[in-house]
Parts: sequence; structure tokens; C-alpha cells
Amino acid sequence: MLRTVAAVVLDGVAPFELGVLCEVFGLDRTADGVPPIDFRICGQRPGAPVPTSVGMHVVPEHGLDELSRADVVTVPAGRIRDDYPPEVLDELRAAAARGATMLSVCTGAFLLGAAGLLDSRRCTTHWYHAAAFRRRFPTAELDPDVLYVDDSDVVTSAGTAAGIDACLHLVRRELGSTAATLIARRMVVPPQRDGGQRQFIDLPVPECTGDSLEPVLTWMQETLDVEHSVAELAARASMSPRTFARRFVAETGTTPHQWLATQRVLHARRLLEDTQLGIEQIARECGFSTAALLRHHFRRIVGVPPRDYRRTFALDSVPR
Repeated sequence: MLRTVAAVVLDGVAPFELGVLCEVFGLDRTADGVPPIDFRICGQRPGAPVPTSVGMHVVPEHGLDELSRADVVTVPAGRIRDDYPPEVLDELRAAAARGATMLSVCTGAFLLGAAGLLDSRRCTTHWYHAAAFRRRFPTAELDPDVLYVDDSDVVTSAGTAAGIDACLHLVRRELGSTAATLIARRMVVPPQRDGGQRQFIDLPVPECTGDSLEPVLTWMQETLDVEHSVAELAARASMSPRTFARRFVAETGTTPHQWLATQRVLHARRLLEDTQLGIEQIARECGFSTAALLRHHFRRIVGVPPRDYRRTFALDSVPR
């Protein structure tokens, strides 16, 4: 059920991520046809200002006891601590044991992890903090690539905008697609992005540790629409195919085939964002022999099909 939602705020809470929770769950949209949601911001000391991460304060109206009455307990992003307040951890554990759904945004997953609620559970957090998260919670099944993870009664999301996706997903799951679409339309955001979609970390062009392959790499980038064999590339580098393949891996960290596939997908991303070219034409421009091959590599590297990516990120795709 999604009738009552509580948000936990601690010293160092991130206002934007808290605002995401307020925007999705805290505004009265019953006039638009969205079922009423009782939303409460909870702190250790109700009525006492809580410092945020950006030089301002929020004042929670409710105490932690409200967590015991919430259908959904949400944790926005905030300062990562070595130790979290024991009373907060106890209340989170009690809410989860009672059957509440737990939802975290970005680094809020660290608080759920500290409460032991992510042990042996699928989850995610912001990719930037993935290594630190794994060190602290080695038994959690972290996937740092995706936007959000729905593991039944625990929903975790990546940074910032991914929190919107996770919240709307929970609304859709509990109240139906109509309610989620109505909220998304008011927020002027896409009504649905698949949770398995990558967090869209830009893949940098691999840099050589030396300069021996730099001219070849530049030429490969300028001729992505051309088929390249290792033998041809080796001849251009004045090396044997075996030596070239070994040197390529040593200097770029990947194989010629994988490097080309990644650069072609990056080029396809730009064309999907900035042009109206069809998928077949983009495939040809990027050096994929067929649209099916483009879709295969695009989904493998980016996490979603090309058409879904364009629908979300093309310059003219802002929802009306």
C-alpha cells in the first residue's frame, strides 16, 4: 500500500534528494486524480532545525516514532557517516520488520546498509560511491550501473534524477500507471525509465600510455563507418598482428574490437541525442552493418535500446 510515507532526515541531508521525495509523495495531487498520500518528514528531534549539505536547515515536524505507522519509509541522500545514530537504525529495522517498504535515494543506501537491511539484497547507489559501499557492506548485492533496483520491499536508487525514477516506479507499482503518469506530467519528467538502464556515466576515450598507437586510434575514430581488421590496423601501425593486438590491450586496456564497438556506440548516442536520423542510417554512420547489430551493442553498453535512449535524451524529447 502507499497511503502513508515517512522521510527520515539526518544532519547533512541533501535538499535536492529530499525535495524529490517531497515532490512525488508530499504534494496534494488529488485534484489531478492521484490518490491521497499522507507524507511526513521525520527527525530525531521534531521541531529542531537539521543542517543540510548546502548551508541551510530543514525542520522536521515529526519524530522517528512516525516510522512505525508508515507504509513506506524513505531515506534521501545525505552525508556518509562512519556511525549512524543507533535510535535511527533501530527504528528503520523495526519498520522493515513490521513490513514497511524501504526506499533510498543515492547515498541513502548507506543508512539502510548500516541498519543491516541490505544484507544479501540486490541494491544500488550512486556509482561514485560504489567502491566505498562495497567495502562497508560486502554482503549486499550491489549493482552500481543501474538507475534503481526493486527488490520487493526494498527499493534503492542511484543519484539525483534516478531517485525520481525510483519514486515514480514505486507509485506505479502500488497505485498504477495512471497515478505515476499524472505525477510525472506535473513534474515534467519522463513517466518511466527502466531500472536496468545504465547510470549513463560517460565512457571516456581510452588514452594510450605511450604515443605509438595514437595516430591509429585517431584514424579509427575518424573512420568508424569503415570495417577494420586487426591485420589492416597492424599494417597501419607497422606491426605484426600479434604484436599490435598485444600493444593495443597494453595501451588502451581493451581489445581493438571492443574499443571500436564502444566508440561506435558513443557516436550513436550523440546522433540519437542531436539528430533525427533513423536507426538504420545511424547504424551505417557508426559502422554497424545492420540496425540489429547496433541495438545489440547499444543495449549491452548503455543498458537500453536506442529508441528508448532517444525518447529520453533527444533534444526535442521533453514531455509536453
